[in-house]
Amino acid sequence: MDLSELRDLDFNDLGSASTGAKVVILGLVVVLILGLGYFFKISDQRQELEAAERQESQLRLEFEEKAERAANLEAYEAQLEEMEEMLQVMLRQLPSRTEMPDLLVDISQTALAAGIDNELFEPRSEITQDFYAERPINLRMVGNYHEFGTFVSGVASLPRVVILTMNDISLQPTGDRDRLRMEGVVTTYRYLDESEIEEEAGDGQ
Repeated sequence: MDLSELRDLDFNDLGSASTGAKVVILGLVVVLILGLGYFFKISDQRQELEAAERQESQLRLEFEEKAERAANLEAYEAQLEEMEEMLQVMLRQLPSRTEMPDLLVDISQTALAAGIDNELFEPRSEITQDFYAERPINLRMVGNYHEFGTFVSGVASLPRVVILTMNDISLQPTGDRDRLRMEGVVTTYRYLDESEIEEEAGDGQ
């Protein structure tokens, strides 16, 4: 069989083709079928295999990370227990429920002792959190920079640890020399005793 025979082949009358031409045509058909089979079947399976390999690598990394954490679990638990003990020590330095009324008086008196005029000092209702309580205070004070500095220093020197956070504070001149009016909300904090924590936990159920 030569190439001229393939060029002159009548595909409408393949039965009259020579045996060599039929073999060549059959081989081409087989190659075409295999190629299409690879394209539609094997290539999809290869993509699935590659995706599975990527997933395997990701799972292996996650397993190694979890295995490392599990190996250090005792150390983590000891560190967590130590941190909880430190937190409890720090909380006990905050005022208790019975000390809070006196603390509010001390804060107000500290402002007066610094030369500040308390135009408004109005404690609001407590807001309880998991293990502490917030006590917002509406205030309006008049003083100069030095007096406000003395006030902050005096609060820091109180026997109990006093944390004050300021929200929506404005500082405006009063028109009276160097005096300023500070107005807004400050929040102080106290720790909850065990009975209060249990009560809060019961209310949350």
